[in-house]
Amino acid sequence: MINRSAASNGFEFVVIAALRTQQLVRGCLPRVAGNHKKTTIAQMEIVAGKVLRLPAIPKVAVDPKQILEPVGAGID
Repeated sequence: MINRSAASNGFEFVVIAALRTQQLVRGCLPRVAGNHKKTTIAQMEIVAGKVLRLPAIPKVAVDPKQILEPVGAGID
């Protein structure tokens, strides 16, 4: 069992570990040494700080009228 930081979010830890495990299964190289299962390696990488979460991209408000203009609108 991997001991994660008590300050970290458990749900986020599991999601990131699952995504990293998928990468390892597809053939990505492990970032920590050891002869363990891929799920354990993914968790070890997160605890070691080798895998980081990317910040969320902020959503931008878009005016629906700009998206739904008729085809050819504004063409003379």
